[in-house]
Amino acid sequence: MAYTPLVTCLLICLTIVGPTLGQNNGTLRLQIAPQDVTVIVGSTRNVTVRLHGTLEHPVTVNFTQTNATAGNEYIKLNPATLEFNPPPAHFIDLSVRVGLLGLRAGIFDLLAHLLPSNSTTAVLDEGQAFVRVTVAKSWQLIAASSTIGWAYFLAWTWSFWPQIWENRARASVVGLSFDYLTLNFVGHAMYCAFNCALFWSSSVQAEYLRRNPRGLIPVLANDVAFSLHAVFATTLLIGQCFCYERGQQKVSYTARALMTVFGLVVLMSGVLVATGTYRWLDFFYNLSYIKLAITFLKYVPQAVLNYRRKSTVGWSIGNVLLDFAGGFFSIIQMLVNGYNYDDWDSIFGDGAKFGLGLFSVLFDVLFMVQHYVLYRESNYIELQGESYPGPGSVTTAPPQGLST
Repeated sequence: MAYTPLVTCLLICLTIVGPTLGQNNGTLRLQIAPQDVTVIVGSTRNVTVRLHGTLEHPVTVNFTQTNATAGNEYIKLNPATLEFNPPPAHFIDLSVRVGLLGLRAGIFDLLAHLLPSNSTTAVLDEGQAFVRVTVAKSWQLIAASSTIGWAYFLAWTWSFWPQIWENRARASVVGLSFDYLTLNFVGHAMYCAFNCALFWSSSVQAEYLRRNPRGLIPVLANDVAFSLHAVFATTLLIGQCFCYERGQQKVSYTARALMTVFGLVVLMSGVLVATGTYRWLDFFYNLSYIKLAITFLKYVPQAVLNYRRKSTVGWSIGNVLLDFAGGFFSIIQMLVNGYNYDDWDSIFGDGAKFGLGLFSVLFDVLFMVQHYVLYRESNYIELQGESYPGPGSVTTAPPQGLST
């Protein structure tokens, strides 16, 4: 055919030029993979350093460890530096394995730098030239921390159901503070929205990583599962309040005022997003702050109601025990991790999480004291269908080991 020589010529040109198309684009990328590594003291883990793109002059890759001083590094690298020479075509795609030997426990970022920085006319992209390194003292402690984490996850997840079951068994919600229930629902709804946004929204994730270039998305699948379940369970509890006997209980004006304040915060945050003043990440951060505030407040109404009634009947002790177990295991996990990674600053330097866990545990202890000590006799009498004991009345001592 007449066009056969032309087709043959084009195929030859594509064979020669094709492999270089899209390569010599003026960008030189320095990457490390994987970007999240755990090393045990005394052992070695490998990472891969890759240089990809246009390279016209020899370069050296050096490494620095954040928060480390000379002679007090977290790891020893082998090799400590890398040398790259430009190939004849001035396009390089070369990967080198680097060993990380754990020297002392800690959490830091290992950063790679290309020197000299002016040795190439290509645009240098170091967006992935780092690795988050966790140096631990023991794999056994890592396993223990993971087990403890699942323990408090299950305890907190199941802590909603004893209250639901008790309401159903009594066909009554008398004794359950509506203020506590309202605050708890709003808090979990805010937490759920925050978790879902950071877990599923690519735009929110992109904004988070833009502000924290070497950060990890702080929400995992179990966080989303817990918050979705919490919203479902608290919604079910609220539904029980409309179905079962509730006496004269209602949401107080104080709780309504707090809900109004939180609602205004959400509304104002939404307006700021609509006007471009806020990003969506800021909006969801504000929701998480509401959750933190509610965690400090929500137990107070229930403790006050128990005090006024001189009884804990209607407030499930099973809920309290599981919540106590969850908070206790959460604190234990933080202490185990602090020791294993020699990272006490993450606990006591920013004590919000530790403080919240301790605060919840202390309230659970108060509820247990109310249930088992202060109002033990009143609980027994009320469960027998009798009225609350008045001043000077004679009560029958409850049998040993009684609990509700």
